[in-house]
Amino acid sequence: MAEAPRRARAPKPRDEAFELDFGDPNRVSGTVERVTFHSEETGFCVLRVNAARQREPVTVVGTAVTVGPGEFVEANGTWVNDRSYGLQFRAEHLRVVPPSTLEGIEKYLGSGMIRGIGPHFAARLVRAFGAEVFEVIENDPDRLRELPGIGPKRQSQVVAAWAEQKAVREIMVFLQSHGVGSARAVRIYRLYGDRAVDRVREDPYRLTLDVRGIGFRTADAIAQSLGFEADSIPRARAGVRHVLQELAGEGHCAGERGALVETTAGLLEVDAEVVEGALARDLADEEVVDETHDGDSWIYLPALHRSERGAAGHLGRLLGAGGPPWGDIDPDKAIPWAEQRVGFELSGSQRAAVARAIRERVTVITGGPGVGKTTIVNAVLRIVRAKGVRARLCAPTGRAAKRLAESTGLEASTIHRLLEFDPATGGFRHGRDQPLDTDLVVVDEVSMVDIVLANQLFRAIPEHAALLLVGDVDQLPSVGPGSVLADIIGSERVPTVRLTEIFRQAESSRIVVNAHRINRGESPEYPRPPSRSEGEGAGAVAETAQGNAAPSDFYVIPVRDAEEARDRLLQVVTERIPRRFGFDPMADLQVLTPGRRGGLGATALNAELQSLLNPGSQARVNRYGTTYARGDKVLQTVNDYQKEVFNGDIGRIVAVDPEEQTVTVDFEGRPVPYEFSELDELSLAYAITVHKSQGSEFPAVVIPLTTQHYMLLERNLVYTGVTRGKRLVVLVAEPRALAIAVRRFESVQRRSRLAERLRGDI
Repeated sequence: MAEAPRRARAPKPRDEAFELDFGDPNRVSGTVERVTFHSEETGFCVLRVNAARQREPVTVVGTAVTVGPGEFVEANGTWVNDRSYGLQFRAEHLRVVPPSTLEGIEKYLGSGMIRGIGPHFAARLVRAFGAEVFEVIENDPDRLRELPGIGPKRQSQVVAAWAEQKAVREIMVFLQSHGVGSARAVRIYRLYGDRAVDRVREDPYRLTLDVRGIGFRTADAIAQSLGFEADSIPRARAGVRHVLQELAGEGHCAGERGALVETTAGLLEVDAEVVEGALARDLADEEVVDETHDGDSWIYLPALHRSERGAAGHLGRLLGAGGPPWGDIDPDKAIPWAEQRVGFELSGSQRAAVARAIRERVTVITGGPGVGKTTIVNAVLRIVRAKGVRARLCAPTGRAAKRLAESTGLEASTIHRLLEFDPATGGFRHGRDQPLDTDLVVVDEVSMVDIVLANQLFRAIPEHAALLLVGDVDQLPSVGPGSVLADIIGSERVPTVRLTEIFRQAESSRIVVNAHRINRGESPEYPRPPSRSEGEGAGAVAETAQGNAAPSDFYVIPVRDAEEARDRLLQVVTERIPRRFGFDPMADLQVLTPGRRGGLGATALNAELQSLLNPGSQARVNRYGTTYARGDKVLQTVNDYQKEVFNGDIGRIVAVDPEEQTVTVDFEGRPVPYEFSELDELSLAYAITVHKSQGSEFPAVVIPLTTQHYMLLERNLVYTGVTRGKRLVVLVAEPRALAIAVRRFESVQRRSRLAERLRGDI
């Protein structure tokens, strides 16, 4: 058992270098010299304080909404002698007051807490206005223009940042007492303005809808502390919406009514009758939609119901519009012509696929790696463009769009950019009333497209145009709700070409061969290490069985348990692969893990890999429990239409500016600024989940597979991860875990009625 920290008495100084005069042993006051640590979420902080009557700064540990260097703190608590950190003052109550000395004012202003004021500008302000600087900024801001180089823009920026910081501090005192961290409080303030506290008091549950990062449990805790009854209708209605949103997060478009009521009642610990009453109110107010089919009552969030119906309706519109816009083309003449242009002869299955695609208005082409999907798309595009057809190419992610452009030689964009987000309306410029100006839309990586994005895209395709959908239906379904590609194929309404033949040029790749073996439920074939001696497992990477066979592009490193897997993975990523293959561990290599949690989850591996691959950067900021530094690889986790970056985009941090409180991320050569309060849109990307990797392709991937992720081990997860690797795939795997994953094919059927709608059953 760990020894409890001991209460420290006022010791007698043993030498001149260490002298503590405790005075009142239950109170410490002084100026903050340095903020060693401060959590934006909880307010927990570790401060170095120049305390009265102490020769050296003392460590104060407590909780504060915001705190910065130069501010004056008054703390009540006790001294303890912590076994790990030594003597420190544990504050039960910590009060922060504005600084009063010129040195303290300068430190406070230059600490980065006020956007637009850094150390250099803070020094100029204090030299110019002295102790009156706060008064000048707040009540006489025109005087700021007296300083050389300060124009209207800089003046207004400083004044606005000061007003926001002051208002946010007051709001945070209220919010943090209810468990809302200071970074979220900034977002709440910007959304609701000076009435933020009143708006939260009126309906705390609105936070779950309005503020990213605040979930039902946080809003519920605020509501109950404000006096909302446990069985109140507003609470039950919020609970219903929460459960439906959770189901959407799991990929479902709707919830079965009975299960929805039961789950919500269990979550809220109320009777089912209360939830039924709330559901009745939601239905009356059209907050949810009830749709009954074959005796099953499903409850939808309105946006998902509209999207599912809209996607089916617009696909049906295209299917019922007759032949393709380019008219009749004789495949017996067109295909040989295309073969001459591409420089090689198509196989029989490829010829059949091209012939079908040029005959139909809507076509699906599906199949695994190495089966020639790209070849077919290129042949189709050459044939129809020779007829003057205008084609637009798109994919769900920037990386997938870039690959599509490289493989076709034509311009390609993300679906979001193709549809053109309009900040004025909050929607897309292209839709039913302003369709795309094109004759053909080609969409790659359709397995990634969720029902909401599918509806937005299909509704923007003009009446006369054709649609070619390309993707691998055996990959994981989209992160968002729905299983669009599988449902379209399953409806049997849309002409579909399923490719299975692996072509000669792909047969030499063990990545391609093993991907297909895994997809058939067969164990992958790979070079085996010559022994289990130290280092031999990882040494198998780039070496061969018995040291004789030719190098492979696919390896499995067997490990005994998760701890060994972690050690081998870190070694392979940081040493073995870079040394033996020359891959840059930051630019070329991607770790793909089944989930976020556990020692081999994305969160833990990111912390480890960040410390190993980017240890020296001094430009860093901590927000939302994560430290971001210049040079870090990061992942966009939500669609941000204003910035034109989307869920799954990967970039590198190129600048951290404490003065402007911004982080700049480079996405494929395009710098995108984020305010510190927006950093919950990002996560570190040294390791990402397999789900988040969809649509991306990396020169090398490393995938850990252990029984630690037992519930996530499924065939399509391993298949998807393996197919992300272009030149090298390494599995660091417990043999039992790999065997389970390859055998198990138990993916839960997502609750969607797109297939039935396409068939006309609904």
